[in-house]
Amino acid sequence: MRCPYCSADDDRVVDSRLAEDGIAIRRRRECGACGQRYTTFERIEEVGPLVVKRSGAREPFDRQKVLGGLRAACKNRPVSDESLAELAGRVEEAMRSLGRDVTSEEVGMATLEALRGVDEVAYVRFASVYKGFEGTEDFAREIGMLVKSTAPKSRS
Repeated sequence: MRCPYCSADDDRVVDSRLAEDGIAIRRRRECGACGQRYTTFERIEEVGPLVVKRSGAREPFDRQKVLGGLRAACKNRPVSDESLAELAGRVEEAMRSLGRDVTSEEVGMATLEALRGVDEVAYVRFASVYKGFEGTEDFAREIGMLVKSTAPKSRS
């Protein structure tokens, strides 16, 4: 570790403790050259799943892309940024829990399912882009499936 004051790489750890609810380790260090003390944090670098695109290309899962799609679908809807961040986190966790590379279709369907329970208008907007709607009959079909799956069952 290089000292931020004199750039020497001779230091010693004076104190270590858990930080951020056990997610990181906080270390107090003392430079052997200039004697200044400074703090460093050590965290695990999480490696998320790879997403296999339709073209066959592979790229790391990008939570910001999911969040961007959610924001576009929820534009001018009563859905908070915190809710969208939570949804994106749920999608990421679902993809990570599969324990393998995931397809872009799986990411899209997980995002669509996450939106279903939050805002039906945003769900239809996202579905229209994700599923490539070409006409009003595509919207009608999707809305019909949404109403059918969310309508309460009648008592007989």
